[in-house]
Amino acid sequence: MASSQLSHSLQNEQKTEDLEFPLKEIGNEGLTKRILRNGVTWQTPFSGDEVEVHFRGQVENGALLDSSYDKGSSFRFKLGQCEVIKGWDEGVATMKKGERAIFKMPPNLAYGGAGSPPLIPPNATLIYDIEMLSWSTIRDLTGDGGIMKKVIREGEGWAAPKDADEVLVKYEARRKDGMLVSEPDKGVEFNVSDGYLCPAMSIAVKTMRKGEIAELTIKFLYGLNQNSNRTNEVDGLLDFMFTTIKLELVSWNIVTDISGDKKILKKIKKAGEGFDRPNEGSQVKVIYLCKQEDGTVIERKGSKEEPFEFTTQEDQVHEGLERAIMTMKKAELALVTISAEYLCDHNNLHGNTANNKVLYYEVELVDFIKEKPFWKLDTQEKIEACERKKHDGNLLFKAENFRRAYHKYDKAVKYIEFDHSFNEDEKRHANSLRLSCNLNKAACKLKLGEYTEASRLCSKVLEQDPLNVKALYRRCQAYLKTSDLKKAEADIKRALILDPNSRDLKLEYKELKLKQKEYTRCEADIFSKCFQG
Repeated sequence: MASSQLSHSLQNEQKTEDLEFPLKEIGNEGLTKRILRNGVTWQTPFSGDEVEVHFRGQVENGALLDSSYDKGSSFRFKLGQCEVIKGWDEGVATMKKGERAIFKMPPNLAYGGAGSPPLIPPNATLIYDIEMLSWSTIRDLTGDGGIMKKVIREGEGWAAPKDADEVLVKYEARRKDGMLVSEPDKGVEFNVSDGYLCPAMSIAVKTMRKGEIAELTIKFLYGLNQNSNRTNEVDGLLDFMFTTIKLELVSWNIVTDISGDKKILKKIKKAGEGFDRPNEGSQVKVIYLCKQEDGTVIERKGSKEEPFEFTTQEDQVHEGLERAIMTMKKAELALVTISAEYLCDHNNLHGNTANNKVLYYEVELVDFIKEKPFWKLDTQEKIEACERKKHDGNLLFKAENFRRAYHKYDKAVKYIEFDHSFNEDEKRHANSLRLSCNLNKAACKLKLGEYTEASRLCSKVLEQDPLNVKALYRRCQAYLKTSDLKKAEADIKRALILDPNSRDLKLEYKELKLKQKEYTRCEADIFSKCFQG
């Protein structure tokens, strides 16, 4: 039966005029393929994948070879790993799931001049009828064979966990000594960057999708038990290594490092709707509660019936919480962890929080309305918005919150930056506001110790108003801090000509002279030491 089926397949293979299953050449070494049944997917296996096939073989015009059909079991091998002849590796790599095809493999892709006695003579061409049943993806996750991952069940979607995320996994791990280590059915949660059990767990889970099950084959120190205190020993180390792990990624929570230094972390418990997030000036509605490290609730705001409403970037909640809320989507529920350095200005919490290193917030963003973008405002609205932001900046500057004050002044300038639609009166007003805001931005940069940026902002003002005394004065201050004494002297002298009675300018000039004397003295000491040497 099998012999007649294969002979029939061979006859079809030899009918090159058959247009339904045209003959295709694979590569440039003589391998040909004729599809007898199309596959059911578009995917094909990759090198390293474990494929499962049925097959029948025959020497061209010669003896019948093995048949998996006759044996009653399919044949498995790892593709591209030299476990089969080259013709098989190259041909099967082109097949889709469910596909069946006839391959003609010339001697150079089979057993060559040596053959494989007694059935395969030297320089024999082989014919194989191969049916692709399935394959399991196997990947070398580390590039050195340290962790080989075989996908048992595909996961959902396309996303995979990142270093900061918190994952829930189930696993069965087997050690080198044969001991099976299993966790309860509920699984175990851990932060990807912190790791769990052994290094292979963190590395593998970052390549997995939700619901995916994989089998890991582990070598070297990737399987070393992280709880072992014998990491510096060589003898007996293998008893503390895991060699295989069956791993299931049940789910994960996305954790966002909002501050970039792990001082404000947001873990999403329920995904929000859409793609939009609050911006500066948005009217937001939230429900949140704040807990200390011991779990004590110290603050509650809002409810389902009456959410807490506030305007972003108006100092109505403290900076750390506000930054987290501004990354959220409508209806998103998140856990926010905020370190102590972001809590010092928040005086509305009940109870003593001085001993807390972190606070934990459970936050739900019920809804928000974004501030109207500046390009939708008419000219009068732009000027009014600029004045409001400048006023907010002034309050923050007086409170010595210079970084946030700078942000307010910068936002104010953006409202009036493009004045092509203003009338003449509006242009004059806008120009006055622009100069004032840029001067205030320079003052903020001086307070923050960013002197090069401060001098740049003053120069920007002087391009529009060369006689602006404040700009000359503040640029002189910046130049003094960067020891650019010649430029500082030019600015202060020019400012004194414009305002000779200014006490601040006279004091600044006095400081300049002192610094010049100090510089001259240091210079003389250096030359003196050079001559002595």
